[in-house]
Amino acid sequence: MADYPIIPCAATDGWKEVVAKYAEALQQAAHGVGDHGMTPEQFAESGLFKSAVERLRGQSAASMKVKKTFIANVLDVLKEQQRILEWKFAGAGDRHDYEVHLPNGRICCIEAKGCLDGNNTNIFQRPANADEFVIWSLCQNPGANPRHNAWSGIHTRLSAEIISRRERVDGLVIWDMLCGTAARPCPKIISDPARTAVVGGRGVPPPCIYLFPRSVPDARNNPMPRPWELHDVHFLNVLAQAFPVPQNEAISVEIEARMSGVDVQRLTRYKTGETLLHESNWTTLRRAN
Repeated sequence: MADYPIIPCAATDGWKEVVAKYAEALQQAAHGVGDHGMTPEQFAESGLFKSAVERLRGQSAASMKVKKTFIANVLDVLKEQQRILEWKFAGAGDRHDYEVHLPNGRICCIEAKGCLDGNNTNIFQRPANADEFVIWSLCQNPGANPRHNAWSGIHTRLSAEIISRRERVDGLVIWDMLCGTAARPCPKIISDPARTAVVGGRGVPPPCIYLFPRSVPDARNNPMPRPWELHDVHFLNVLAQAFPVPQNEAISVEIEARMSGVDVQRLTRYKTGETLLHESNWTTLRRAN
């Protein structure tokens, strides 16, 4: 097995300590911010600082504006380069779906998610008109561990939902506005700065692309379907061409299913070509009947 992480980037060494020190400094300086007119004692007793922090947390969690802008900027680049014909935002309420029309007549539907280790990852539905269905993770939390995020999303959550609900997902993109920043440096552009692309006026690294099985794994009748090749999922292929992702960087995700007594179990492998990068243990599918 190759010594290769599930995703190239990692949390910046010492970043949690940087955040902790900044949070402490911010709290100490909080009384002097704004025109609340309270003494330090009144300020401490009022709970204003905690209330303000909770408000900001709520606004950050609820807002999709930054994520939507990033996806829109990427899709606009693809349209300007004539790699796609058109795209539209088709989400409603808590759903944030995009419909992309490709030159060959295919339609790719995209479901935008935040960090993949959250319960929202489990909520998706392949649209009836989708020739291709792709999930796009945009993790706004600078303190999140990218490798835990990817592992939790793919093996713990998505593989279980795909098998239990028999809902095919063709691929996954992990790529957002924090990629390549101080909080989340990207080895792709550290080793080769020429790979930096401009999206929405700022430099970004190439996306991380994962290719899922071409049919739903079934413990009895279809235990280990082959993953798609990059050229098979047309939207991911044009994305890889526009923001160059070589074939050996697109990760094939094998999801194998088996019966263990009355339980369904699954195992996830990450590969490039025939090279095995990482493999999970057999995990019981607790959603199974």
